[in-house]
Amino acid sequence: MLVFVRIFGIFRLLARYGLLREAGLARPLRVPAWMLLAGRRHKGASRGVRLREALQELGPIFVKFGQNISTRPDLLPADIAGELARLQDDVPPFSADAARRRLSRFYGRPAEEVFAQFEPEALAAASIAQVHAARLSGGEEVVVKLLRPGVRKRIEKDVKLFYGLVRAATRLWPATRRLRLVEVVDEYQRTLKYEMDLMREGANAARLKRSFADSDIIHVPAVHWDYCRPEVLVMERIRGIPIREVQAMKDAGVDIPELAARGVRIFFTQVFRDSFFHADMHPGNVFVDISDPANPRYAAVDFGIVGILDERDHHYLGQTLLAFFEQDYARLARLHLYWGWVAPDTRAEDLEAAFRVIGEPIFAKPLSECSFGRVLGRIFATAQEFDMQLQPQMLLLHKTLLNIEGLGRELYPQLDLWETGYPLLKQWMRRRAEPRRLLKELRRDLPELRYALQRLPRVAHHLLDRAEGRPETSSDRGGLKARRRFWRQLTGGILLISSALLLGLEAQPPWLAWLTGSAGMATLLTSRPRR
Repeated sequence: MLVFVRIFGIFRLLARYGLLREAGLARPLRVPAWMLLAGRRHKGASRGVRLREALQELGPIFVKFGQNISTRPDLLPADIAGELARLQDDVPPFSADAARRRLSRFYGRPAEEVFAQFEPEALAAASIAQVHAARLSGGEEVVVKLLRPGVRKRIEKDVKLFYGLVRAATRLWPATRRLRLVEVVDEYQRTLKYEMDLMREGANAARLKRSFADSDIIHVPAVHWDYCRPEVLVMERIRGIPIREVQAMKDAGVDIPELAARGVRIFFTQVFRDSFFHADMHPGNVFVDISDPANPRYAAVDFGIVGILDERDHHYLGQTLLAFFEQDYARLARLHLYWGWVAPDTRAEDLEAAFRVIGEPIFAKPLSECSFGRVLGRIFATAQEFDMQLQPQMLLLHKTLLNIEGLGRELYPQLDLWETGYPLLKQWMRRRAEPRRLLKELRRDLPELRYALQRLPRVAHHLLDRAEGRPETSSDRGGLKARRRFWRQLTGGILLISSALLLGLEAQPPWLAWLTGSAGMATLLTSRPRR
C-alpha cells in the first residue's frame, strides 16, 4: 500500500511541475489534474528548471539519477543537460544550525570546541551530504563533509519503492527478466549504502592517495582520521578551478590538450595498474591546480563510489580491448569462448561476426570521432546477447569511462582516447605477462601456497581412496584424467614454489630459479582442461 501511495505522490509532484504534459504522458494516462490535486508550479519556468527542482523535491535517489544522466549531454537536450548539471554540486543545503547540532551530537561537544574555525555557509551541497570549510587547531585548512539529516530513512523508503516497481515489471513483462532488474536495484542499494558510510569514503581516499603518492599529475587530499565518524569526514581542503570552467583555464594559460591527455592516463593507470578506480568522476568532483599552467594537476574529491576489479575482470577487459584495437575479431571470439565468458554452446563464427559488426563501421572513420565508452558498451551488450553474465563492477567501469570521455572531450574536443589509451593498455598488459612480475606475485602468495601444499597429501589420499576397487568405466576414465591433471598441477606448483624460494634466497646461479619457474609454469599450462 505504501508503494502505491509513494507512486501517487511522484505522479502528483510531476503534474505540479507540468512534467507529465511535457513528457506526453498526460493524455495516455488520462489522469485529470484535479484527481492528483496538483496545482501548476513555476508555470513560466523552463522545462529544465522544472525537472531539476522536481528531482530535488523527490529526494536523494532521484537527484543521483539526475546527476548520472547529466554526464551524458549527448543524450539530452541542451537546456535539460545544463540544468541537471547543477545537481552535481548545487543542491539546496540544510541550515548551518542543523550542521552544528549534528556535529555536536557526533563529537559529544560543541563544534566550536572541535574546530578552531567552522564556516556556517556550505561550500557545496549534494543529494546525500554537504561540505563546510573549517580550520583545525593546528592551523590546517580542511573541509567537513556531513550527511544530510534523515537521508538514510528517505533512501530506504525509495529503495523499497524501486524493488516494488521492478518486481511488478518482472511479473507483468517476462521479457524484462533477462535484464535482471532486481539485481540492478541490489547493486544500487549497495552503492548507496557504501556512499553513506563516510569512514569507507575516507578509506577509499587513503588508498587512492597511496597509489598516486609521487604523482605530479593528480593530487588526492589527505584524511584527518581523528576527526572522522561514519557520518562525518574531515579532509584536507584543496584549491583549484572546477573542471567545467574551461574558459577560465584557457585565460590562465593552461595547456588544455596536455590536461585532457593526463586525465586519460590517470584513468588507465587506476584501472590497469591498480585495479581500483574513482567511479564518480562527474564535473563537480574534479578540480585543476593551475599554479603551474604548463603542468596542470588534477585534484579529485568525493570518493564514496569506487570500482574494484579482480584478476578475472582485469584479464577480460585488457584482452578484449587489445583484440578489438587490433581488429582481431576471431581472437576476440576465441577469448570469450576459452575463458567461459559466454555460453559454451556458442558458435565462434557467430560471435566473431557480431563483434565484426561493431568494429568495421568504427574503424572506417577517424578514431578521434569514435566514442571509446560507447564501443565498450556495445561489446558488453553483444556478449550479453550470448548469455554473458556481466559483473556490476564492469557496468560501473563503463559508466566511469563515459564520464571521463565526456570530461576529456569537453576540455579538448579533438581528444583521441584511442591514440592516448592504446599504448598505455599495451604497455601494462605486456608488464603483466613478465616472468619477474609473475614470480613477485608468487612470492607474495607464498604463505597461502604453503598452506595449500600442506593440505595436498590429504586431498590426494581422498582422491585415491575414491578411485580404488572399482571397474574402469567412462566416468572412471574421466576421473583418471582428473587425477593426472591434479598431479601435473601439484608438480607445477612445487616447481613454482621452489623457484620463488631460490629467488628469495638469491641462490646461485640465478638462471636455475628462472629455469625452475619456467618448467613449473609450462607444467601448469599443460594441465589446464581442454574445452
